Amino acid sequence: MRKIELLVPASSLEVLKIAVIFGADAVYIGGEAFGLRAKAKNFSHEDMKQGIAFAHEYGVKVYVTVNILAHNYDLPGVREYLEELKELKPDALIIADPGIYMYAKEICPEIERHISTQANNTNYETYRFWYNLGAKRVVTARELSLAEIREIREHIPDDMEIETFVHGAMCISYSGRCLLSNYLAGRDANQGACTHPCRWKYSIVEEKRPGEYMPVFENERGTYIFNSKDLCMIEHIDDIVNSGIDSLKIEGRMKTALYVATVARTYRKAIDDYMESPEKYQANMPWYQEQISNCTYRQFTTGFFYGKPDENTQIYDNNTYQKEYTYLGFAEAVDDRGFAQITQRNKFSAGETIEIMKPDGQNRSVTVKGIYDEEGNPMESAPHAQQKLFVDLGAEISVYDLLRRAE
Repeated sequence: MRKIELLVPASSLEVLKIAVIFGADAVYIGGEAFGLRAKAKNFSHEDMKQGIAFAHEYGVKVYVTVNILAHNYDLPGVREYLEELKELKPDALIIADPGIYMYAKEICPEIERHISTQANNTNYETYRFWYNLGAKRVVTARELSLAEIREIREHIPDDMEIETFVHGAMCISYSGRCLLSNYLAGRDANQGACTHPCRWKYSIVEEKRPGEYMPVFENERGTYIFNSKDLCMIEHIDDIVNSGIDSLKIEGRMKTALYVATVARTYRKAIDDYMESPEKYQANMPWYQEQISNCTYRQFTTGFFYGKPDENTQIYDNNTYQKEYTYLGFAEAVDDRGFAQITQRNKFSAGETIEIMKPDGQNRSVTVKGIYDEEGNPMESAPHAQQKLFVDLGAEISVYDLLRRAE
């Protein structure tokens, strides 16, 4: 059986650290340019340097996205960026554009090159093509079934790796390539600036009746015609592991630390339990299902893994996320009183019941006994985001434990 990697997204240095502590084998991040999540916080040169050092300290790999589809005017900057990455020494670069790929092969050949899902990797000949050009790994297109992935594994070299998305938002377009955002909002999804018009609500206007908006109905269930459910394969780790996939990828470089911690911790335990014993994995299924539903999501589907999706994979009546918990912050340090130092993310109050979320799978319900500002002054509540606080929870807490509140 092949060793399975859990690959987790990180939008910032803080989230990278949480991903590492909560179970990632590898994280993927974007710099300030040439990645497909331009609206994410992303990493400065210094943050990337610190993040790579932190991950490597824990034996976790770091992959950097350089996966835009480049225009001529991008190319000089791409070369400069690759020179910077050569010095930072990430473990791999995730690339979609053949031109950028050849630059990377020339400038930093010692860094592994992984082929992005944006490159439309739908068959084993495509995998062999990239292997012959020196690629170590190819990310499958979202449109592939598990049967197709198994067939790819049978036809490619054993030392070539397959990476596949197993959790997160699904694009409505082919392998993530979409023109809707560019056409409707002037923001190019293939340059990292998607405005997600696939989630918008649409109506029809008849040519001779301007201003009269007629709803678009799909079986009279609503008007969100592109609104896919989120991918979730937590109940099918057995099929994933036995399909020849090397890396299980979580989508979400725009997500919060709470989302990343929840998904990473849940998939980490599911993978480890299955590798220890398929029976243990099945016995713990209710825990995985409960935990994975604790993070923000849009209802779940298995995508294309078991065949072509049907109408049950779409959401017709709304475009809102399910939200079970609010993220309050994480323990950046613990002082000699046992108080957690946090940067507050959402409002909470003294006397309120919240949860401590630990990397080992424990969730501890606690009462906030006290909140103090940086000068030690007591506070009734923490209303301001990003405020530095000390919190007395009356319970043991460790650095990187997360604080959350049930909705």
